[in-house]
Amino acid sequence: MPLPNLNNAHLTEAQMNNIQTAVAALEDALAVLTVTLTPDERKNYGSVNEQNKLLINKVWDYRQNSAHLSQPDLDWNEFENDLKSRQFIENIAHRVKAMDERLKNSKILHDYDNYQAALDDYAYTNYKAGSNAAGYETKKNELKQFFPRSSKRSGPPVEGE
Repeated sequence: MPLPNLNNAHLTEAQMNNIQTAVAALEDALAVLTVTLTPDERKNYGSVNEQNKLLINKVWDYRQNSAHLSQPDLDWNEFENDLKSRQFIENIAHRVKAMDERLKNSKILHDYDNYQAALDDYAYTNYKAGSNAAGYETKKNELKQFFPRSSKRSGPPVEGE
């Protein structure tokens, strides 16, 4: 028998409202960074892989420690701003991704609990319908659609079926 109630952590209405408010505040704070790229733009600009990030970091390291070796016409303030923004965004993205994973795990457990309870209710409905208790036959017939019977075939499907 499966374990019931794998996730008993439930939020109060006040906690849910606080979370909604915090997420809205985060969305508002990040709105300035919102950029929509086309698939072609993503392909074109998305080429900064880990190797290229190492290049960026090494160039910045040289700029910090041997500025006289840096390209003089480059806007180094903009370079630094881009670097800090990228690092900040990457850090926040990792944190949001970790939160997303934890939320998905919690949702999976709640879904599992709901599904197991629904199966228990369906079994009870079948039991009560078998005893001709009023209303249970109708409920059973409506729930039965979620449990399609699979037919076994003796050969491959016939074309046109």
